Amino acid sequence: MPVSKTPTGIRQWIWRAFVQTTLIPLVLVEVVLIAAYLLTNSAIRDAQIEHLRETALSELQTAVARESRVISQQLQEVANTATLFRNFSRRALEDDSPMAPVPLELNADGVRYSPRDLGGAASFYSGLTPPERHDLQKVARLQRLDPLMKELHASNPLIASLYFNSWDSYNHIYPWFDTAQQYAPDVHIPSYNFYYLANAWHNPARKVVWTDVYLDPAGQGWMMSAVAPVYRGDMLEGVSGIDITVSGLLNQISNLRVPWDGYAMLVSRDLSIMALPESGEREFELNELTDHYYNDAVRRETLKPEDFRLDRRGQTRELAKAVATQSEGVMSLELKGEQRLVAWTTVPQTGWHLMAVVDENAVFSQTNALASRFQQIGYLLIAGLVLFYLLFFAFMWLRARQLSQALLKPIAGISQMMGQIGLGRWRPEPVSSAIRELDDLAQHTRGIGAQLEDSEAQRTQAQKRLELVLESATESLWENDMRRGVMQLRGRLPARFGLSSAQLSEAQFLQRIHPLDVAQVQAELDRMHEGQALRYESEYRFADALGEYHWLLSRGRVLERDPQTGEATLVAGTHVDIDAIKRVEDDLRQAIQQAHAANEAKTHLISSISHELRTPLNAILGFAQLMRMDCSPDAQPEAAEYLDEILLASRHLNQLLGDILDWSSLQAERPQLTLKTVEVTALMHECAELVALDVQRHGLRLEFDLPSGPVEVQGEPRRLRQVLLNLLSNAIKYNKPDGKIVLRIETVAGQARLVVEDTGLGIDESLQAQLFEPFRRLGRESSNIQGAGIGLSLCLEYAKLMGGSIGVKSAPGAGSRFWIALPLAGAQSARPLRQRPRIVYVEDDPASQLLVRKALADLAEVSVIGNGRMALEHLLVDPPELLLLDFNLPELDGEQLLRLLRQAPTTQWLPVLVLSAVSEKKTGLDCQGWLSKPLDLDELRRQVRDCLQELDLHPG
Repeated sequence: MPVSKTPTGIRQWIWRAFVQTTLIPLVLVEVVLIAAYLLTNSAIRDAQIEHLRETALSELQTAVARESRVISQQLQEVANTATLFRNFSRRALEDDSPMAPVPLELNADGVRYSPRDLGGAASFYSGLTPPERHDLQKVARLQRLDPLMKELHASNPLIASLYFNSWDSYNHIYPWFDTAQQYAPDVHIPSYNFYYLANAWHNPARKVVWTDVYLDPAGQGWMMSAVAPVYRGDMLEGVSGIDITVSGLLNQISNLRVPWDGYAMLVSRDLSIMALPESGEREFELNELTDHYYNDAVRRETLKPEDFRLDRRGQTRELAKAVATQSEGVMSLELKGEQRLVAWTTVPQTGWHLMAVVDENAVFSQTNALASRFQQIGYLLIAGLVLFYLLFFAFMWLRARQLSQALLKPIAGISQMMGQIGLGRWRPEPVSSAIRELDDLAQHTRGIGAQLEDSEAQRTQAQKRLELVLESATESLWENDMRRGVMQLRGRLPARFGLSSAQLSEAQFLQRIHPLDVAQVQAELDRMHEGQALRYESEYRFADALGEYHWLLSRGRVLERDPQTGEATLVAGTHVDIDAIKRVEDDLRQAIQQAHAANEAKTHLISSISHELRTPLNAILGFAQLMRMDCSPDAQPEAAEYLDEILLASRHLNQLLGDILDWSSLQAERPQLTLKTVEVTALMHECAELVALDVQRHGLRLEFDLPSGPVEVQGEPRRLRQVLLNLLSNAIKYNKPDGKIVLRIETVAGQARLVVEDTGLGIDESLQAQLFEPFRRLGRESSNIQGAGIGLSLCLEYAKLMGGSIGVKSAPGAGSRFWIALPLAGAQSARPLRQRPRIVYVEDDPASQLLVRKALADLAEVSVIGNGRMALEHLLVDPPELLLLDFNLPELDGEQLLRLLRQAPTTQWLPVLVLSAVSEKKTGLDCQGWLSKPLDLDELRRQVRDCLQELDLHPG
């Protein structure tokens, strides 16, 4: 460990700063002058010129260091403000109490946003997060930070905006602007540098970090941000940030005092120019990026162009090498044919480099003139300077004492004020100081105390209101002291159910529960008591004073545990009356049974009608075919034409009966299709040949736009052929005379679209939603075009059964474009390549998460998910090499999650190890291993290693 340095007192620090930055350089200058005077005139001249050059460079470097401290102090103030904002954000998110929802609007893109400026911050929930998963409680909690954000924004002119970005692409930003117009609806916030630079990978210390210059998606042009992560445990809830625009930083840099009429500029850690004033733009031949015209929303991270990097420009490449290897220095540089001196120093908080650029000729213009004058007055300086510096040293020593005293007293007073605020005395008397900044700091400290006092009062009031709301929204609040076996009830339940007291023993409470529900309730309580679950939920019937049972929903969670055994000692929750809901469920269950019986009767009726119709239809079709075979079109043209019409009508009626039977069977019970690899290029040619005669009979043209090579999809060949023939049949029937039909295949996002286009009448957009409803012909019922209106409905059902979709694009007079989209063969198995195997552990207990991650860190990359439903969504999109699964999960338990994973093609063969508190493995589980808690880590590592080796993966 590095040895910490002993802190230095203010008096010693000021005196040391004076000596190091002013006194020592001056003394050295005079010593050099006195020694040089004893040499020959030419030597004196050369030495003085060189010395004055060094003095000028030293003064230039000193000026840069001084102004760097100014910039550093301003950036530190912004960083401190970011830390304060991060702490308040974390406290707001940790408050789990329910909040009133914030009035937000939801647009057609799934974006939820604040539609108008109410004086606070703007809200934006990206359309990437489904609306049903929008965390409105989080939005309400963050809204309480609006007064703080407004105060922090007003306290520092550098701050352009304050914001909080969450992991699920929610943005809370002040000042307000129309986020729905500015942001892209599907913006993915964690992909921007102002979010991912604060995550655990880039910022394991969880401190404030600074971004490079980027184009602000919020519409304020080019800027940089100070960002700080907001964690709940090991979960990165989001990032709090403060924006500083490039134009604002340029205003600060333009106020820096650079000698010799020079200018200052700011360079990032990767040697990219962050802030360049107007005079620098001319010399570097660059136009600084401050504003930006937002014709379109910013959909991805945009950084400064490569032209702004010093190491990419020929004239500044040597300067870039020097800045990269030295924290400070001075260098001569040629810009546009003129020599410039560039001095730089590093800002410690951010690693940025502050540079001062001055005209080299202006720095050394007076050197030669001064050298001759120094020679004339040299002898006088020898005596005068000795006396002067003795007096000057004495004066500076006294001045350092006075300055340190002026700083020590108010700083000590402010420290005492902070101590009083920490003890709850919110409004301490402010100390006064002749130094304005310290006086402002004292007043600001008192203001913070007043804000904390108001926040504490609001918290107390909110807690009282919450208790009133809970009492009005539930039958009762309850606490179960499991050590004493006593349950305390509050609310309406004791009076409504005729309980003798609001405090009952556990046995007395269980006596009121229906005998059939007691075992379930007791089992849930035992699970809580033994530490197998954090939450409790149970539905049961509870008897009132007259012995009548009413349904109650009881929910609760563990508040306290025994530190030695881990057993629950105190559980609290609510009772909600669900008697009316249960009655509705019974009525609904009876209605479903009746509907099912009616559906079966309908299916039987359709099947019987089909049989009765097909028997005579078979005779009609058969004898008509025999008669047509014996009838010559030349000898009996009229009879042949009549027979052709009979055959056409018979076949149409036969096809109609088949479609009705197919549709009826789909409605009764969805069949399980066996999907296989289908080569669709040849299939579309085959379907085209089947309808070629109909195409010629209607005077249409059939064109192909198919790839030369084979295209394979996952589907069922017979049903896919049926869908394509139906689409082709519609394109023939509803086409214009001399029209055409085009068959093509398009590949989009891992799917193949089989497209059928026609030049027919087209379909109005307002009617397209009804296209796939059965028995809907959209006004063609009275036309002479044959059809029952169920073909497209069957196509939609078959597309769903094959894991695909069907779509249409049409306009009146412009024809129609129908397609069926199916996944490409092999597309579902494609996975990104990784250097190490990846394991996902689904577990809601933080201690178990940490234990397993540490135990398997050298074998694979282990990520954890604490929610069953979130785990299902994640695993279906990006399956890992191995899944570790706990059964006791919130929202979706592990056993249901495993069944759903086995039904999905992407996770059907995913290896699973179950880590459960249940000692015996359940029968019928499709998993590769079972480990009981507490875990044997050696056995866990062995089974994980075996699973990875079976997959031909190398652990670690």
